[in-house]
Amino acid sequence: MTTTSHPATANIASWARDRAASDPDLPAIKQGDTVLSFADLEAAAARLATMLSNRGVNPGDRVAMIMPNVAYFPIVYYAILRIGAIAVPMNPLLKAGEISFVWRDCAAKVAVVFPPFAEEAGKAASATGTDVIMTVPDEFEVLASTEPTQQIAEVTAADTAVILYTSGTTGQPKGAELTHANLSSNVRTTIETVLPMAPGDVVFGGLPLFHSFGQTVGLNSAMAGGACLTLLPKFDGEQALSIISRDRVTIFLGVPTMYMALLAVKDRERFDTSTLKVAASGGASLPVEVLRGAEQAFGLTLLEGYGLSETSPVASFNHPDRPTKPGSVGTPIRGVEFGLRDDEDNEVADGEIGEIVIRGENVMKSYWNQSDATTDAMRGGWFHSGDLARRDADGYYFIVDRKKDMINRGGYNVYPREVEEILYAHPAVAEAAVFGVPDAMYGEEVAALVTLKEGASATEVELRNYVKEQIAAYKYPRIIRFGPIPKGPTGKILKREIKFEP
Repeated sequence: MTTTSHPATANIASWARDRAASDPDLPAIKQGDTVLSFADLEAAAARLATMLSNRGVNPGDRVAMIMPNVAYFPIVYYAILRIGAIAVPMNPLLKAGEISFVWRDCAAKVAVVFPPFAEEAGKAASATGTDVIMTVPDEFEVLASTEPTQQIAEVTAADTAVILYTSGTTGQPKGAELTHANLSSNVRTTIETVLPMAPGDVVFGGLPLFHSFGQTVGLNSAMAGGACLTLLPKFDGEQALSIISRDRVTIFLGVPTMYMALLAVKDRERFDTSTLKVAASGGASLPVEVLRGAEQAFGLTLLEGYGLSETSPVASFNHPDRPTKPGSVGTPIRGVEFGLRDDEDNEVADGEIGEIVIRGENVMKSYWNQSDATTDAMRGGWFHSGDLARRDADGYYFIVDRKKDMINRGGYNVYPREVEEILYAHPAVAEAAVFGVPDAMYGEEVAALVTLKEGASATEVELRNYVKEQIAAYKYPRIIRFGPIPKGPTGKILKREIKFEP
């Protein structure tokens, strides 16, 4: 086989190109009956890069992506990076107002949108002036007649590759800037020390690719390692088992709710899962009984890890070459240091609870255009995670709680302030407190305690639908109760004193 050598580059778009040169016919992406070889992926990304350039996209410009786990995602993603632009993947469930905020904040030059989500994107375009929207697959009809952009743009390792928007306690999303070096380091460490991936491996792609876990550990690690990523646009336990059996999946990536769903499939033994060798869990704490149940049911090793969008995301892991501890998120990965700090930023002893602080190759460059937030998060040169944990004598970390009020519903972050502001806009609402309550399926469910204005009336269904129409489906409160909201002496709402069962 004749291969083409290319000079080394910091641009992570080179992963697909290099694999296409060495193993062109190797399958890279599967979605149902659609199979893209590495050569197919490279050719499509090169042609789409030309189309983006023709739309006026230049190096450093931000290009938004709104699409689920479909084969177009990696094509668009690597096309953006190929020309030195910055990819801004977004949750396709977001509504127009949420989309508008991100587009304004990052000054998106172009948005690439999957057709089912074009309506909300169109509303956002009208509001923001982002008047260039490329919809797929319509645009792909002209790919074959488009000249490819052969050259991959030269970037420095410190150049931003991706901006991932993550909400803050104020409810205003912040864009975490991840550099080519951040992502390359996290991917290399993942496939060399945590989840080895090589040609012949098949990785389950049910984690959202717009999220850092699915994007780094799924898409980018598979492409760098020469593995095949088989996609499931919307997770379903039975469909997932069918894909594992059909495509002979060797590596499964998921959040705890996915493992619960797999275990809940009726007569799951009818699916051949014998090719599975290892699985990874992140995004939320994995109940020990679920971990043990999955390992027993599928005959694999299930490793739990920890990370955030700001850490590319992998920060710690139960490494396959070390003893694993159920309930632990393991030890820091290669090139990463952890600390545990109290409220005065002093290190706490083993066994004591403190906030996880992180420094290393994986930590983001900054929050996009938010210098104050960046300075606050990076105090003393350490990224302050907001997560509370304890460390045992062997150096393993155990997540205890979240320092902030964030709710983790099935691996998706929900920030109460954002939901509360929408409730407060309802004419009948006087006060609202949004918080998480334990839930067997999702880990936490979104709940709200509401006080109505004197003489006003509203039902639980009415308020639920009111919020549901304005934000992504995973954010609205499924549980709403009415009554007085406990407050402290200064009038601050005391959410920890609110107790009711779902």
